[in-house]
Amino acid sequence: MKKTVKGVVYDTDAMAVVKKVAHGEYGDPAGYEETLYVAENGNYFLYTFGGETSPYPTEKLTSLSKVKAHAWEKENA
Repeated sequence: MKKTVKGVVYDTDAMAVVKKVAHGEYGDPAGYEETLYVAENGNYFLYTFGGETSPYPTEKLTSLSKVKAHAWEKENA
């Protein structure tokens, strides 16, 4: 997935996965996935996507600061 957020182009195929977390079972309409990525330049973003009744019914990329990215990692340890 490629998306521009605040003037920065994020490409999930060109960035490293830091951590991926799945909530629920495959096919669960309330289930969702969150994946934290980091670019070579140190920019972080969170990719989210889930079922129709999940918090993320559509794909979304959210830019995160380094502090917020590390806080997300700790919350999802």
